Amino acid sequence: MANTKSSKNEVAIFLGELISFRNSLKLIQWSITGLGSYEAHISLDQAIESLVGITDRLVETSFALDGTLDITIPETIRPKDYIKHIDGFYKHVEDKREKLFPESFSQSIIDDAQEAIQQLLFRLKRLE
Repeated sequence: MANTKSSKNEVAIFLGELISFRNSLKLIQWSITGLGSYEAHISLDQAIESLVGITDRLVETSFALDGTLDITIPETIRPKDYIKHIDGFYKHVEDKREKLFPESFSQSIIDDAQEAIQQLLFRLKRLE
């Protein structure tokens, strides 16, 4: 089911946000120090690696359904409270998923993204 023009724009915005989020994880990874930093570094690396493939699948699926999208990547931030940042993005995905990706196969890809984010949160919270 192809999206309307405004919905296509919203999908493109979301995909840019997903890429920016993934990049923010890399900034967090590079800056994390102290007790448990090696474990956090590895956990972030695993999440980033998962999200690279997931993002690619979601972008390609969206292009197949809607045609070429004008994806712009917003400025990437390195938040001070990275747990809150990661949790907030998980909730953002939850809020957008049904409206932007109504097909079951796109939902499956979103499930994979949310699983990767939840696993990361679990690992990072266990280090606190």
